[in-house]
Amino acid sequence: MTVAHIRERKGVDYVEVAFLESARFYRLLRENPAYDEALRLLRDFMAKGLVLRVRFASLDSDIIEQVQEPTPGISE
Repeated sequence: MTVAHIRERKGVDYVEVAFLESARFYRLLRENPAYDEALRLLRDFMAKGLVLRVRFASLDSDIIEQVQEPTPGISE
């Protein structure tokens, strides 16, 4: 997924993330144990315009569970 926008608002327990590949808004919950690293990767890859591997709670969920750099040599 390619990060298009990250919106952080005070007083909420998540950040909203928009990806170029979807019209939906997704949420990265602050309670996620990997929140800091996931947010760092999202920001970094958004700035570079690169694709990330993103795992959601389920196929129809808007909750981001995991963010990873893509595996070299594997097509996403």
